[in-house]
Amino acid sequence: MKKDIDKNLGPGTNAILESISDGVFTVDSDWRITSFNRAAETITGIRRREAVGKPCSEVFRASMCESDCALRHTVKTGRQVVNRPAFIVDSAGRRISISVSTAILKDGKGRMVGGAETFRDLSLVEELRKELTGRFEIGDLVSRSAAMRDIFDVMPQIAASEASVLICGETGTGKELLARAIHNISPRKRKPFVAVNCGALPDTLLESELFGYVKGAFTGAAKDKPGRFAMAEGGTLFLDEIGDISPALQIRLLRVLQDRRYEPLGGTGTLFADVRVVAATHCDLPAQIRKGAFREDLFYRLNVVKLDLPPLRKRREDIPLLAEHFIGRFNRLQGKAVTGASPDVMALLMAHEYPGNVRELENIVERAFVLCASGRIETGHLPPDLAGRTAAPAAPAGESMNAQTRAIEALAIRDAMERRGFNRLAAARDLGIHKSTLFRKIKALGLVFQKHAGRAARKADLNVPASRETGENPPAGHRS
Repeated sequence: MKKDIDKNLGPGTNAILESISDGVFTVDSDWRITSFNRAAETITGIRRREAVGKPCSEVFRASMCESDCALRHTVKTGRQVVNRPAFIVDSAGRRISISVSTAILKDGKGRMVGGAETFRDLSLVEELRKELTGRFEIGDLVSRSAAMRDIFDVMPQIAASEASVLICGETGTGKELLARAIHNISPRKRKPFVAVNCGALPDTLLESELFGYVKGAFTGAAKDKPGRFAMAEGGTLFLDEIGDISPALQIRLLRVLQDRRYEPLGGTGTLFADVRVVAATHCDLPAQIRKGAFREDLFYRLNVVKLDLPPLRKRREDIPLLAEHFIGRFNRLQGKAVTGASPDVMALLMAHEYPGNVRELENIVERAFVLCASGRIETGHLPPDLAGRTAAPAAPAGESMNAQTRAIEALAIRDAMERRGFNRLAAARDLGIHKSTLFRKIKALGLVFQKHAGRAARKADLNVPASRETGENPPAGHRS
Protein backbone atom coordinates (compact mmCIF):
# COMPACT_ATOMS: atom_id res chain seq x y z
CA MET A 1 0.00 0.00 0.00
CA LYS A 2 2.87 2.40 0.78
CA LYS A 3 4.26 1.86 -2.74
CA ASP A 4 0.85 2.71 -4.19
CA ILE A 5 0.79 5.97 -2.22
CA ASP A 6 4.35 6.93 -3.14
CA LYS A 7 3.59 6.13 -6.78
CA ASN A 8 0.43 8.22 -6.60
CA LEU A 9 2.31 11.21 -5.18
CA GLY A 10 5.15 11.01 -7.68
CA PRO A 11 8.69 12.40 -7.38
CA GLY A 12 7.64 15.90 -8.50
CA THR A 13 4.95 16.09 -5.83
CA ASN A 14 7.38 14.93 -3.15
CA ALA A 15 9.82 17.69 -4.14
CA ILE A 16 7.08 20.30 -3.79
CA LEU A 17 5.99 18.96 -0.40
CA GLU A 18 9.56 19.16 0.85
CA SER A 19 9.76 22.86 -0.06
CA ILE A 20 6.58 24.20 1.58
CA SER A 21 6.26 25.54 5.14
CA ASP A 22 3.13 23.54 6.04
CA GLY A 23 3.51 20.11 7.60
CA VAL A 24 2.23 17.29 5.39
CA PHE A 25 1.87 13.58 6.06
CA THR A 26 0.06 10.70 4.42
CA VAL A 27 -1.41 7.51 5.87
CA ASP A 28 -2.40 4.16 4.44
CA SER A 29 -5.66 2.32 5.09
CA ASP A 30 -4.31 1.09 8.45
CA TRP A 31 -3.67 4.71 9.55
CA ARG A 32 0.09 4.23 9.54
CA ILE A 33 2.18 7.17 8.36
CA THR A 34 3.68 6.58 4.91
CA SER A 35 5.29 9.99 4.26
CA PHE A 36 6.31 12.90 6.47
CA ASN A 37 7.73 16.10 4.98
CA ARG A 38 10.48 18.38 6.30
CA ALA A 39 8.05 20.98 7.72
CA ALA A 40 6.25 18.22 9.64
CA GLU A 41 9.60 17.33 11.24
CA THR A 42 10.22 20.98 12.16
CA ILE A 43 6.78 21.62 13.67
CA THR A 44 6.52 18.37 15.65
CA GLY A 45 10.20 17.94 16.52
CA ILE A 46 9.89 14.29 15.37
CA ARG A 47 12.27 12.82 12.80
CA ARG A 48 10.81 11.31 9.64
CA ARG A 49 12.39 7.93 10.33
CA GLU A 50 10.70 7.89 13.75
CA ALA A 51 7.27 8.78 12.32
CA VAL A 52 6.98 6.67 9.17
CA GLY A 53 5.36 3.31 9.85
CA LYS A 54 3.72 4.36 13.12
CA PRO A 55 0.00 5.05 13.70
CA CYS A 56 -0.55 8.78 13.29
CA SER A 57 -2.23 9.07 16.71
CA GLU A 58 1.01 7.91 18.38
CA VAL A 59 3.06 10.52 16.55
CA PHE A 60 0.86 13.59 16.93
CA ARG A 61 -1.02 13.27 20.23
CA ALA A 62 -3.43 15.87 18.81
CA SER A 63 -6.54 17.24 20.50
CA MET A 64 -8.76 15.64 17.82
CA CYS A 65 -7.14 12.18 17.75
CA GLU A 66 -9.28 10.67 20.51
CA SER A 67 -12.78 11.40 19.28
CA ASP A 68 -12.88 13.74 16.28
CA CYS A 69 -10.08 12.84 13.87
CA ALA A 70 -10.33 15.13 10.83
CA LEU A 71 -8.70 12.60 8.51
CA ARG A 72 -11.03 9.79 9.61
CA HIS A 73 -13.97 12.12 8.98
CA THR A 74 -12.71 12.78 5.43
CA VAL A 75 -12.09 9.09 4.68
CA LYS A 76 -15.52 8.15 6.03
CA THR A 77 -17.59 10.89 4.39
CA GLY A 78 -15.46 11.84 1.39
CA ARG A 79 -15.66 15.51 2.45
CA GLN A 80 -12.50 17.52 2.94
CA VAL A 81 -11.73 19.41 6.15
CA VAL A 82 -10.27 22.88 5.66
CA ASN A 83 -8.41 24.88 8.33
CA ARG A 84 -9.94 23.22 11.38
CA PRO A 85 -8.27 24.53 14.57
CA ALA A 86 -6.58 21.99 16.85
CA PHE A 87 -3.36 21.50 18.74
CA ILE A 88 -0.63 18.90 18.90
CA VAL A 89 1.89 18.02 21.61
CA ASP A 90 5.40 18.09 20.14
CA SER A 91 8.38 15.91 21.05
CA ALA A 92 9.35 18.29 23.88
CA GLY A 93 5.84 18.17 25.36
CA ARG A 94 4.92 21.69 24.22
CA ARG A 95 1.36 22.38 23.17
CA ILE A 96 1.31 23.88 19.64
CA SER A 97 -1.76 25.43 18.03
CA ILE A 98 -2.31 24.29 14.43
CA SER A 99 -4.92 24.40 11.69
CA VAL A 100 -5.67 21.15 9.82
CA SER A 101 -6.81 20.37 6.26
CA THR A 102 -7.41 16.88 4.87
CA ALA A 103 -7.89 15.06 1.56
CA ILE A 104 -8.36 11.49 0.24
CA LEU A 105 -5.54 9.85 -1.74
CA LYS A 106 -6.59 7.76 -4.76
CA ASP A 107 -4.62 5.65 -7.20
CA GLY A 108 -4.73 5.92 -11.00
CA LYS A 109 -7.95 3.88 -11.13
CA GLY A 110 -9.75 6.13 -8.64
CA ARG A 111 -9.50 3.70 -5.74
CA MET A 112 -8.83 5.12 -2.28
CA VAL A 113 -5.37 4.15 -1.03
CA GLY A 114 -5.11 6.40 2.01
CA GLY A 115 -5.37 9.98 3.21
CA ALA A 116 -3.30 13.17 3.39
CA GLU A 117 -3.29 15.87 6.02
CA THR A 118 -1.63 19.27 6.06
CA PHE A 119 -1.19 21.28 9.22
CA ARG A 120 -0.02 24.84 9.77
CA ASP A 121 1.83 26.09 12.86
CA LEU A 122 -0.27 28.86 14.43
CA SER A 123 2.09 29.56 17.35
CA LEU A 124 2.81 33.10 16.17
CA VAL A 125 -0.89 33.77 15.63
CA GLU A 126 -1.59 32.42 19.12
CA GLU A 127 1.02 34.73 20.63
CA LEU A 128 -0.51 37.71 18.84
CA ARG A 129 -3.94 36.66 20.11
CA LYS A 130 -2.62 36.59 23.65
CA GLU A 131 -1.24 40.10 23.20
CA LEU A 132 -4.57 41.37 21.90
CA THR A 133 -6.49 39.78 24.78
CA GLY A 134 -4.25 41.43 27.35
CA ARG A 135 -2.37 38.35 28.46
CA PHE A 136 1.18 38.84 29.69
CA GLU A 137 3.69 36.31 30.93
CA ILE A 138 7.17 36.18 32.47
CA GLY A 139 8.50 32.71 33.25
CA ASP A 140 5.81 30.81 35.16
CA LEU A 141 3.97 34.03 36.01
CA VAL A 142 0.95 34.50 33.76
CA SER A 143 -1.83 37.05 34.17
CA ARG A 144 -4.23 39.47 32.56
CA SER A 145 -5.34 41.28 35.73
CA ALA A 146 -4.68 44.98 36.23
CA ALA A 147 -3.24 44.36 39.70
CA MET A 148 -0.60 42.03 38.28
CA ARG A 149 0.04 44.28 35.30
CA ASP A 150 1.26 46.99 37.70
CA ILE A 151 3.89 44.51 38.97
CA PHE A 152 4.87 43.34 35.49
CA ASP A 153 5.32 46.93 34.33
CA VAL A 154 7.97 47.71 36.96
CA MET A 155 9.74 44.34 36.94
CA PRO A 156 12.35 45.24 34.28
CA GLN A 157 13.48 48.31 36.26
CA ILE A 158 13.52 46.35 39.52
CA ALA A 159 15.46 43.49 37.94
CA ALA A 160 18.05 45.87 36.50
CA SER A 161 18.81 47.38 39.92
CA GLU A 162 20.73 45.94 42.87
CA ALA A 163 18.15 47.04 45.44
CA SER A 164 16.75 44.60 47.99
CA VAL A 165 13.17 43.56 47.29
CA LEU A 166 10.43 42.64 49.75
CA ILE A 167 7.55 40.58 48.31
CA CYS A 168 4.39 40.52 50.42
CA GLY A 169 1.43 38.25 49.91
CA GLU A 170 -0.62 35.39 51.30
CA THR A 171 0.71 31.85 51.29
CA GLY A 172 0.57 30.31 47.82
CA THR A 173 0.36 33.53 45.80
CA GLY A 174 3.61 32.80 43.96
CA LYS A 175 6.19 34.85 45.83
CA GLU A 176 9.06 32.53 44.89
CA LEU A 177 7.94 32.52 41.25
CA LEU A 178 8.05 36.32 41.27
CA ALA A 179 11.51 36.28 42.85
CA ARG A 180 12.74 33.83 40.20
CA ALA A 181 11.25 35.96 37.44
CA ILE A 182 13.12 39.02 38.76
CA HIS A 183 16.35 37.02 38.87
CA ASN A 184 15.85 35.55 35.39
CA ILE A 185 15.60 38.97 33.71
CA SER A 186 18.34 40.58 35.81
CA PRO A 187 22.06 41.00 35.03
CA ARG A 188 22.63 38.18 37.57
CA LYS A 189 20.58 35.62 35.59
CA ARG A 190 23.63 33.50 34.67
CA LYS A 191 24.52 33.09 38.35
CA PRO A 192 22.70 30.94 40.94
CA PHE A 193 19.23 31.55 42.33
CA VAL A 194 19.18 30.06 45.85
CA ALA A 195 15.97 29.84 47.91
CA VAL A 196 15.72 29.36 51.68
CA ASN A 197 12.47 28.91 53.63
CA CYS A 198 13.31 30.68 56.87
CA GLY A 199 10.17 29.42 58.56
CA ALA A 200 10.97 25.74 57.96
CA LEU A 201 14.24 25.58 59.94
CA PRO A 202 15.04 26.10 63.64
CA ASP A 203 17.09 29.19 64.37
CA THR A 204 20.44 27.46 65.01
CA LEU A 205 20.19 25.35 61.87
CA LEU A 206 19.06 28.32 59.78
CA GLU A 207 22.12 30.31 60.84
CA SER A 208 24.49 27.56 59.66
CA GLU A 209 22.45 27.16 56.47
CA LEU A 210 22.77 30.84 55.65
CA PHE A 211 26.37 31.50 56.63
CA GLY A 212 27.94 28.02 56.58
CA TYR A 213 30.45 26.71 59.11
CA VAL A 214 34.08 25.65 59.39
CA LYS A 215 35.45 22.29 60.43
CA GLY A 216 35.20 21.80 64.20
CA ALA A 217 32.69 24.60 64.75
CA PHE A 218 30.46 22.14 66.63
CA THR A 219 30.15 18.42 67.25
CA GLY A 220 29.72 16.67 63.91
CA ALA A 221 31.25 19.46 61.82
CA ALA A 222 33.82 17.19 60.18
CA LYS A 223 34.56 19.56 57.30
CA ASP A 224 33.89 23.08 56.08
CA LYS A 225 30.41 23.64 54.66
CA PRO A 226 29.52 26.71 52.58
CA GLY A 227 26.28 28.50 53.43
CA ARG A 228 23.55 29.75 51.13
CA PHE A 229 25.19 33.17 50.83
CA ALA A 230 28.30 31.48 49.43
CA MET A 231 26.21 29.24 47.16
CA ALA A 232 24.40 32.28 45.75
CA GLU A 233 27.64 34.17 45.05
CA GLY A 234 27.08 36.56 42.14
CA GLY A 235 23.39 35.66 41.99
CA THR A 236 20.22 36.05 44.04
CA LEU A 237 19.34 34.75 47.52
CA PHE A 238 15.62 34.38 48.14
CA LEU A 239 14.66 34.43 51.84
CA ASP A 240 11.09 33.19 52.13
CA GLU A 241 9.04 33.81 55.30
CA ILE A 242 11.57 36.35 56.54
CA GLY A 243 9.17 37.40 59.29
CA ASP A 244 9.77 34.12 61.13
CA ILE A 245 13.47 34.59 61.95
CA SER A 246 14.60 35.33 65.51
CA PRO A 247 15.86 38.73 66.72
CA ALA A 248 19.41 37.35 67.09
CA LEU A 249 19.50 36.17 63.49
CA GLN A 250 17.95 39.45 62.37
CA ILE A 251 21.04 41.25 63.71
CA ARG A 252 23.41 39.03 61.71
CA LEU A 253 21.33 39.42 58.57
CA LEU A 254 21.25 43.20 59.02
CA ARG A 255 25.04 43.31 59.05
CA VAL A 256 25.24 41.36 55.78
CA LEU A 257 22.83 43.78 54.12
CA GLN A 258 24.69 46.79 55.46
CA ASP A 259 28.33 45.74 55.00
CA ARG A 260 28.06 42.86 52.53
CA ARG A 261 30.26 40.83 54.89
CA TYR A 262 29.71 37.82 57.18
CA GLU A 263 31.57 35.12 59.12
CA PRO A 264 30.83 31.38 58.91
CA LEU A 265 30.04 29.68 62.22
CA GLY A 266 33.28 28.95 64.06
CA GLY A 267 35.30 30.96 61.55
CA THR A 268 37.63 33.87 62.23
CA GLY A 269 37.82 35.33 58.73
CA THR A 270 35.29 37.65 57.10
CA LEU A 271 33.79 36.77 53.72
CA PHE A 272 32.38 39.21 51.17
CA ALA A 273 28.83 38.58 49.91
CA ASP A 274 28.20 39.54 46.28
CA VAL A 275 24.56 38.58 46.55
CA ARG A 276 21.27 40.30 45.85
CA VAL A 277 18.67 39.59 48.53
CA VAL A 278 14.98 39.17 47.73
CA ALA A 279 12.83 38.50 50.80
CA ALA A 280 9.20 37.46 51.12
CA THR A 281 6.64 37.27 53.88
CA HIS A 282 2.98 36.64 54.52
CA CYS A 283 3.22 38.54 57.81
CA ASP A 284 2.36 42.15 58.52
CA LEU A 285 5.92 43.27 59.29
CA PRO A 286 4.98 46.79 60.50
CA ALA A 287 2.69 45.12 63.07
CA GLN A 288 5.57 42.80 64.03
CA ILE A 289 7.78 45.88 64.51
CA ARG A 290 5.20 47.49 66.81
CA LYS A 291 5.17 44.29 68.90
CA GLY A 292 8.96 44.27 69.07
CA ALA A 293 9.20 40.98 67.14
CA PHE A 294 10.96 42.42 64.08
CA ARG A 295 13.73 44.99 63.83
CA GLU A 296 12.74 48.23 62.20
CA ASP A 297 16.22 48.85 60.74
CA LEU A 298 16.20 45.41 59.07
CA PHE A 299 12.74 46.09 57.68
CA TYR A 300 13.95 49.26 55.99
CA ARG A 301 16.99 47.46 54.59
CA LEU A 302 14.73 44.81 53.06
CA ASN A 303 11.92 47.13 52.05
CA VAL A 304 13.81 49.19 49.45
CA VAL A 305 11.37 47.94 46.81
CA LYS A 306 8.08 46.42 47.94
CA LEU A 307 5.82 44.28 45.77
CA ASP A 308 2.35 43.22 46.95
CA LEU A 309 1.05 40.04 45.32
CA PRO A 310 -2.78 39.99 45.32
CA PRO A 311 -4.55 36.76 46.34
CA LEU A 312 -6.18 34.73 43.58
CA ARG A 313 -9.70 35.58 44.77
CA LYS A 314 -8.97 39.24 43.89
CA ARG A 315 -7.87 38.41 40.33
CA ARG A 316 -10.33 35.76 39.22
CA GLU A 317 -9.86 36.73 35.59
CA ASP A 318 -6.49 34.92 35.86
CA ILE A 319 -8.02 31.56 36.84
CA PRO A 320 -8.67 30.33 33.24
CA LEU A 321 -5.19 31.47 32.18
CA LEU A 322 -3.49 29.78 35.11
CA ALA A 323 -5.50 26.59 34.61
CA GLU A 324 -4.47 26.53 30.93
CA HIS A 325 -0.85 27.21 31.93
CA PHE A 326 -0.83 24.33 34.44
CA ILE A 327 -2.52 21.97 31.96
CA GLY A 328 0.22 22.75 29.43
CA ARG A 329 2.95 22.20 31.98
CA PHE A 330 1.57 18.86 33.23
CA ASN A 331 1.09 17.70 29.62
CA ARG A 332 4.80 18.28 29.10
CA LEU A 333 5.86 16.68 32.37
CA GLN A 334 3.60 13.63 32.15
CA GLY A 335 3.52 13.13 28.39
CA LYS A 336 -0.26 13.44 28.22
CA ALA A 337 -2.59 15.23 25.82
CA VAL A 338 -5.27 16.70 28.09
CA THR A 339 -7.07 19.25 25.94
CA GLY A 340 -8.42 21.54 28.66
CA ALA A 341 -11.19 21.85 31.24
CA SER A 342 -14.89 21.48 30.52
CA PRO A 343 -17.16 24.53 31.00
CA ASP A 344 -18.65 22.94 34.14
CA VAL A 345 -15.17 22.49 35.62
CA MET A 346 -14.20 26.05 34.76
CA ALA A 347 -17.37 27.35 36.39
CA LEU A 348 -16.47 25.51 39.61
CA LEU A 349 -12.90 26.79 39.47
CA MET A 350 -14.11 30.35 38.97
CA ALA A 351 -16.50 30.11 41.92
CA HIS A 352 -13.93 28.73 44.40
CA GLU A 353 -12.39 31.10 46.99
CA TYR A 354 -8.85 29.59 46.98
CA PRO A 355 -7.58 29.98 50.54
CA GLY A 356 -4.39 28.34 49.21
CA ASN A 357 -4.25 30.74 46.24
CA VAL A 358 -2.37 29.83 43.04
CA ARG A 359 -0.71 26.83 44.71
CA GLU A 360 -4.15 25.40 45.51
CA LEU A 361 -5.29 25.81 41.89
CA GLU A 362 -2.11 24.09 40.72
CA ASN A 363 -2.77 21.18 43.11
CA ILE A 364 -6.35 20.86 41.84
CA VAL A 365 -5.15 20.64 38.22
CA GLU A 366 -2.39 18.17 39.16
CA ARG A 367 -4.92 15.94 40.92
CA ALA A 368 -7.15 16.05 37.83
CA PHE A 369 -4.20 14.86 35.73
CA VAL A 370 -3.86 11.78 37.91
CA LEU A 371 -7.42 10.75 36.98
CA CYS A 372 -7.65 12.17 33.45
CA ALA A 373 -5.54 10.29 30.89
CA SER A 374 -6.65 12.33 27.88
CA GLY A 375 -9.47 14.50 26.60
CA ARG A 376 -10.98 17.17 28.84
CA ILE A 377 -10.91 17.51 32.60
CA GLU A 378 -14.45 16.86 33.87
CA THR A 379 -16.06 17.41 37.27
CA GLY A 380 -15.37 13.78 38.22
CA HIS A 381 -11.64 14.53 38.10
CA LEU A 382 -11.91 17.31 40.70
CA PRO A 383 -11.55 16.90 44.48
CA PRO A 384 -14.88 15.78 45.99
CA ASP A 385 -15.27 18.91 48.14
CA LEU A 386 -14.91 21.09 45.05
CA ALA A 387 -16.87 18.96 42.59
CA GLY A 388 -19.78 18.75 45.02
CA ARG A 389 -20.30 22.50 45.19
CA THR A 390 -22.92 24.36 43.21
CA ALA A 391 -21.55 26.55 40.46
CA ALA A 392 -23.38 28.66 37.91
CA PRO A 393 -26.46 27.00 36.31
CA ALA A 394 -25.58 24.76 33.39
CA ALA A 395 -25.85 26.46 30.00
CA PRO A 396 -28.01 25.07 27.19
CA ALA A 397 -26.33 22.61 24.84
CA GLY A 398 -24.08 24.37 22.37
CA GLU A 399 -23.85 27.53 24.47
CA SER A 400 -21.63 26.35 27.32
CA MET A 401 -18.49 28.12 26.09
CA ASN A 402 -20.37 31.39 25.64
CA ALA A 403 -21.88 31.02 29.11
CA GLN A 404 -18.43 30.36 30.55
CA THR A 405 -17.08 33.53 28.93
CA ARG A 406 -20.00 35.59 30.28
CA ALA A 407 -19.47 34.20 33.79
CA ILE A 408 -15.76 35.10 33.66
CA GLU A 409 -16.54 38.61 32.42
CA ALA A 410 -19.17 39.13 35.13
CA LEU A 411 -16.76 38.03 37.90
CA ALA A 412 -13.98 40.24 36.56
CA ILE A 413 -16.29 43.27 36.37
CA ARG A 414 -17.66 42.69 39.89
CA ASP A 415 -14.15 42.36 41.34
CA ALA A 416 -12.98 45.52 39.58
CA MET A 417 -16.04 47.47 40.71
CA GLU A 418 -15.64 46.37 44.33
CA ARG A 419 -11.91 47.06 44.25
CA ARG A 420 -12.52 50.59 42.93
CA GLY A 421 -15.35 51.51 45.29
CA PHE A 422 -17.96 50.95 42.52
CA ASN A 423 -16.50 53.74 40.43
CA ARG A 424 -17.06 52.72 36.82
CA LEU A 425 -14.41 54.89 35.25
CA ALA A 426 -11.73 53.50 37.59
CA ALA A 427 -13.03 49.94 37.11
CA ALA A 428 -12.88 50.33 33.32
CA ARG A 429 -9.30 51.57 33.62
CA ASP A 430 -8.36 48.53 35.72
CA LEU A 431 -9.99 46.19 33.21
CA GLY A 432 -8.17 47.87 30.32
CA ILE A 433 -11.37 48.78 28.44
CA HIS A 434 -13.14 52.03 27.58
CA LYS A 435 -15.83 53.20 29.99
CA SER A 436 -18.51 52.95 27.27
CA THR A 437 -17.51 49.30 26.70
CA LEU A 438 -17.92 48.66 30.43
CA PHE A 439 -21.40 50.27 30.36
CA ARG A 440 -22.43 47.98 27.50
CA LYS A 441 -21.09 44.86 29.22
CA ILE A 442 -22.80 45.71 32.53
CA LYS A 443 -26.11 46.10 30.71
CA ALA A 444 -25.64 42.97 28.58
CA LEU A 445 -24.73 40.85 31.60
CA GLY A 446 -27.61 42.22 33.69
CA LEU A 447 -25.32 43.42 36.49
CA VAL A 448 -26.69 45.89 39.03
CA PHE A 449 -24.49 48.10 41.21
CA GLN A 450 -25.64 50.59 43.81
CA LYS A 451 -24.01 53.95 44.46
CA HIS A 452 -21.60 52.90 47.19
CA ALA A 453 -18.93 55.53 46.68
CA GLY A 454 -19.36 59.28 47.08
CA ARG A 455 -17.81 61.94 44.88
CA ALA A 456 -14.97 62.56 47.30
CA ALA A 457 -13.97 58.88 47.35
CA ARG A 458 -14.05 58.72 43.57
CA LYS A 459 -12.09 61.93 43.27
CA ALA A 460 -9.39 60.69 45.61
CA ASP A 461 -9.21 57.34 43.84
CA LEU A 462 -8.93 58.78 40.34
CA ASN A 463 -6.94 61.90 41.26
CA VAL A 464 -8.85 64.02 38.72
CA PRO A 465 -10.71 67.36 39.13
CA ALA A 466 -14.37 67.11 40.06
CA SER A 467 -15.40 68.60 36.72
CA ARG A 468 -13.92 65.57 34.92
CA GLU A 469 -15.56 62.87 37.03
CA THR A 470 -17.92 60.38 35.51
CA GLY A 471 -21.08 59.54 37.42
CA GLU A 472 -22.34 56.11 38.32
CA ASN A 473 -24.92 56.06 35.54
CA PRO A 474 -24.23 56.17 31.78
CA PRO A 475 -24.25 59.71 30.37
CA ALA A 476 -27.41 61.03 28.82
CA GLY A 477 -27.89 59.86 25.29
CA HIS A 478 -25.47 56.96 25.74
CA ARG A 479 -26.25 54.07 23.40
CA SER A 480 -25.67 50.52 24.69
